[in-house]
Amino acid sequence: MRRISPWVFWLLLVSCSSVPEYPEAPFQEAESKSHFVREGLSRCQRFVEGWLAESDPGTGLIPRNLERDRDLWVPNDSAADNYPFMVLTTFYTDEALFRGRMVDILETEQKLTNRLGPLPDTYRFSEGEFRYEQMDLDRITFGASEYVKDGLLPVTELLGPTPWSKRLLEMLDEIWAQASFDTPYGPIVSESAEVNGEMLQTLSRIYWMTGDEKYLEWALRLGDYYLLGNHHPTRDFESLRLRDHGCEVVSGLCELYATLSVANPEKQEEYKPLLHEMLDRILEVGRNSDGLFYNVIDPRDGTILNEALADTFGYTLNGYYTVYLVDHVERYRAAVIQVLEALEMGYPDYSWEEGSADGDADAIESALNLYNREPIDSSAHWIDRQIQTMWSKQQPSGVIEGWHGDGNFARTTLMYVLWKSAGVYLKPWRDDLSWGATIQDGTLFLSFAAEGPWKGRVFFDFDRHRTGMKLPFDWPRINQFPEWYPVKKDQDYSLHLMGEDRIRIVTGSELIDGIDLELQPGERRLVVSGPKG
Repeated sequence: MRRISPWVFWLLLVSCSSVPEYPEAPFQEAESKSHFVREGLSRCQRFVEGWLAESDPGTGLIPRNLERDRDLWVPNDSAADNYPFMVLTTFYTDEALFRGRMVDILETEQKLTNRLGPLPDTYRFSEGEFRYEQMDLDRITFGASEYVKDGLLPVTELLGPTPWSKRLLEMLDEIWAQASFDTPYGPIVSESAEVNGEMLQTLSRIYWMTGDEKYLEWALRLGDYYLLGNHHPTRDFESLRLRDHGCEVVSGLCELYATLSVANPEKQEEYKPLLHEMLDRILEVGRNSDGLFYNVIDPRDGTILNEALADTFGYTLNGYYTVYLVDHVERYRAAVIQVLEALEMGYPDYSWEEGSADGDADAIESALNLYNREPIDSSAHWIDRQIQTMWSKQQPSGVIEGWHGDGNFARTTLMYVLWKSAGVYLKPWRDDLSWGATIQDGTLFLSFAAEGPWKGRVFFDFDRHRTGMKLPFDWPRINQFPEWYPVKKDQDYSLHLMGEDRIRIVTGSELIDGIDLELQPGERRLVVSGPKG
C-alpha cells in the first residue's frame, strides 16, 4: 500500500468537507496565454506541411533550400537546422507523422548519406550520389558535429531515448574515433572553435546522460587545449565571434566547467582563473552600453571587428549564468540582468540579422532561456512582441523564408508555446484546441478550450534535466527547452477539475503519463498543486 504523506492526508480531509475557492485572475491570465499556444502550434504544423510538400520526390528527404541548392541534402543544414524541428513539432501535433514519415526520413538519410561509418556527407538528389567525389574528413566532421549538437541534442533533451538519440550517440562516437588533430592533451576532432565548442557542449551533457567516462575524457582534451595551452579564446584568438558559429566555444567551456564542479572539483579549480579571465575580458571589450555582444571582436586589443549586435546574445550569456551558479560571481549574473532589462526599452523593433526570421528566433530563444532563470517582466513583454514579428514572416504555404534556417522558427515557437503552457500539452492535437497556464505560489492554473467536443489526455512536464539527462543541476544551455512547472515522479499532487466536487490525489508519474480529459465548446479549468514548502 502506498504511504500517504501528512500533507496529502490533510488535503484529503479538506476535500471531503469543502471544495476550495480559487481567485479568478490566474485563470484569466491562463486563458489569455492559450491563444498564443494555439497559434504557435498551428504555425509549427503549417511549417512542417509546407516543407514536406517541397521534399525530394525520390527520397523524401528535405532539400537544403528551396531555390539555391534545392538538389542537395546537407548534414549541417538540412539535417541540423530544419528536419529535427519537424520531428519535435510532430511529436506535439501529429503522432502518425511523428512515428511514420519522421522516422522514415531518419532511416533514409542514414541509408543514402552515411559515408564514413555513421557520419553523413552532402548528397545530390538528381544524381543519387554524393556531391563530392573525394571524402574530406574536415567537411564530414563539421556536418556531423552540427547535426549532433544543433539538431539531435535538443531532440534528445526534450524526448529522451528515441531513434534520434541513438543516431546522436553513433555519430558522436565515430566523430571521436576519427579524431586526427594531435595536441599535447590528446587527439581532438578539429581546429575549428565552432566544432570544438559544439563538442564541449555535447560531451558535457552526454557524459551525464550515459555515465560513460570517455565523454568527459574527450571534453577535457578540449578544455586543456583552450585553457591550458596557447589557444585561450581571449588571450590568443585574433578574432573571437560572439555570435553563433563562434560563440559556442565560450558556452562550451562553461558547460565543461559546470560538469567539473561536480565530477572533478580539483580540475575545476585549475580551470577557474583561466575561465574567469576569458569571461571578464569579453565583458570588458565585447559589449555595447546595454550589455549586448558585438558579432566579432579582437579580444587581445579590444578592437570591434563587426559592430552588429549578436542575435545569439543568450548563447554566450548562458555561459555566464552557468558560471554564476557554480562560483556565485555576481557580476556574471548582473550581465544577464542588464540585457534582460534593456530589451523592452532599447530594442523593441530591432532588426536581428538584418530582419531574418532566424535572427528573431535566436534572439527570442536567448531571452526566453534567461528569463526562465531571471523572470524580469519587461523582458517577457519584449518576447511577446518579438514573437509576433517572427510569426509575421511565415508565408501562406507554411514555409517561412525557404532556407534551412526555417527550422529555427519552429524550434523557438515550440519553446514559446511551452512557456505559455508551462510545459503542458494535449494529445491528440487539433488546431481548434487552445490551452494556457499560470503559476502562482507553486500552484498551476490551467485553462482549456475547444470549438467542438474533444477527448484525450493532458500531459505534464517533468524535471527533464535530472531524470532524462541526469544533469547534476539545470544550467542554461543553447537550444534547451526550459522547464516551467516540472513535476516529480515520486511526489503527490492535488488535481481539481472545475465542475467536480472533489479533489483527486495523483502522483507525478500519473501526470507525466497523462490524465484523461474531455472538452466541450467553452472553457474548462484545472488546478494542480504540490505540497508547500
